[in-house]
Amino acid sequence: MSDTMSDTTGDDMAWLDATAQAALVRAKEVSPAELVGDAIARMERLNPQLNAIIHELYDRARAEADGPLPDGPFRGVPFLLKDLGAELAGTPFSEGMAFAGDYRSTVTQELTQRYLDAGFVICGKTNAPELGILPTTEPRRFGPSRNPWQTEHSTGGSSGGSAAAVASGMVPAAHANDGGGSIRIPASCCGLVGLKPTRARNSLAPQYGDLMGGLVCEHVVTRSVRDSAAILDVTAGPVPGDPYWAPPRRGVSFAAAAEVPPERLRIAVLTASPTGSDVDPECIAAAHAAAALCESLGHHMEEASLEVDGDAFVGDFVNAWAAGNAWALADWEVRLGRAATEEDVEPLTWALVSLGRSLTSAQYLLAVQGLQRASRRIAQAFEGFDVLVTPTLAEPPAPLGTFDSPPGEPLAGLLRAAAYVPFTPPFNVTGQPGISLPLHWSDAGLPIGVQFVGRFGDEETLLSLAGELERAAPWAWRKPPVAA
Repeated sequence: MSDTMSDTTGDDMAWLDATAQAALVRAKEVSPAELVGDAIARMERLNPQLNAIIHELYDRARAEADGPLPDGPFRGVPFLLKDLGAELAGTPFSEGMAFAGDYRSTVTQELTQRYLDAGFVICGKTNAPELGILPTTEPRRFGPSRNPWQTEHSTGGSSGGSAAAVASGMVPAAHANDGGGSIRIPASCCGLVGLKPTRARNSLAPQYGDLMGGLVCEHVVTRSVRDSAAILDVTAGPVPGDPYWAPPRRGVSFAAAAEVPPERLRIAVLTASPTGSDVDPECIAAAHAAAALCESLGHHMEEASLEVDGDAFVGDFVNAWAAGNAWALADWEVRLGRAATEEDVEPLTWALVSLGRSLTSAQYLLAVQGLQRASRRIAQAFEGFDVLVTPTLAEPPAPLGTFDSPPGEPLAGLLRAAAYVPFTPPFNVTGQPGISLPLHWSDAGLPIGVQFVGRFGDEETLLSLAGELERAAPWAWRKPPVAA
């Protein structure tokens, strides 16, 4: 992507990445007010078709863009927050739940403040499934987000609203977070770059020390590798009092790493589901095609396997996830000052929370122990290679409604989800960085992402390889049917 562009229309501007839009502001070729105004016009035109944005902050954004903005690297660039995790004081916050009512945040998360300090202008909040539970964005309260490539298909979840907004050209980047794949899954479904950083790379202050025992990481979805890297540069780093933090990066910046091809890497390919579930042939083909591209760039390729007891892993993960969601609802009960009832939340949420509440402390810690054992086995496999390549998902983007549970079987949707996303949760458990890249499209015209996983603390190698792949097989020219 070019760094500057003269005589652009609002829709032309939509397809510049955040780095290029910020460069235009610095060069005084466009003002923050113009960038934000054009973005809001796109949101107003496209959102009725996609339902990506559920809380509009347009007046606030226009006022900020007109006033003095921090002189950060993304000064004036329009941005969206996912309505889960990243709070902004005084704005609506619901995490997909009717239970939240008209609640407004009383604090601004450290991560959100770092976006603001970087110069981003927050224009709204994006749709997410209730409490971020499912790998699709279809909350009962707000309705489904729709995939701009084919609107009857899911955007993925839980950062599906953010992904739909970025993929359609509303904004160049949007906040996302990932507890079992929720950055990488929607990136795969919508044809975007989705990096889950190393555990604790981005702080969860001031509200939390960690989330769900370290499963949850914060970052963004973007259309370019350089944006993902440069945004991580402005958000990464601990806050005093954090319980732990990621190892420091080795080089000057993540952005610099993305610009330089890596040395010859040892890359392993895994296309068999770690949990034993079926994998669609198109997803396998996507991973093999990516591996062939890596080999053509001079990297050494080999086949890999992960020795994970699939049934035990899924059982332990579900128990840890259930306990985490029981805590999440309890946290909301404290915020709102009242207990939730079964009618306040979706059937799956209530069933998962009930499971979490039924676990003893010993059962929860046994689940944690099981996941930690699996984490050690997975980490040991990386002693023989630098990067692991897998399909991001076991299937192409699912039709809307795929994860609905039949009456009387509220957990059926969650079990269906486990077969859909076998490749992403293991690396929430290990804490390793993983990135989904839009390197393949199905015969039906749907994006199919490929996941690249690095060693703990080594986003730089992943970003270096991702940048090399983006230059070798660019995807920026692809635009979905519903787009600016």
